[in-house]
Amino acid sequence: MSGLLRNLIAVVIGLLRQGRHGVADTVFSHFWVTPLDAGLKVLKSDKYLQYDETAQFDYLLQIGQFFPVLRAGASFVNVAQQVQFLRPVPLFSRVRVATRVLYANEKCAYFGHRIYAKDALAAEVLVKMKFKQGRATLAPATFLACSFTEMPAQVQRWEVALQTPSTAPLCFLQR
Repeated sequence: MSGLLRNLIAVVIGLLRQGRHGVADTVFSHFWVTPLDAGLKVLKSDKYLQYDETAQFDYLLQIGQFFPVLRAGASFVNVAQQVQFLRPVPLFSRVRVATRVLYANEKCAYFGHRIYAKDALAAEVLVKMKFKQGRATLAPATFLACSFTEMPAQVQRWEVALQTPSTAPLCFLQR
């Protein structure tokens, strides 16, 4: 329930700031950590990912591309996410999420989210996102008019890790 309310508030605020930023800008979103987002006293780990999804939604609104995505009958899908936790976020904290596009190629856009609480970096989230129109994948350049000459090192390392098969043992249920 907290995610739905957070998204509705983000839409209202995002509409007021629609189109104020460029694709290459860093966009800031703000949230309050409520009892619905926390365990006993700190933010739950899965809520970091919900905050970055809402921040991406807000990013598309603020760069003026949310409605073009809708008009095209498209949606965005987060294909992979990686979180690096740096410090716990206390209950009732005001959280600031800095969102920017790190890189885009013909299939995916890579977003970087930096989550701050009490003006200190609390987490970094990398997101690999695709624009989908039905089953077809649309090039991010359709909506994110920016060009990148070189993939940043942190995105390269992450992409290599995503392509490397896991060596962790798998458990299978047998009938």
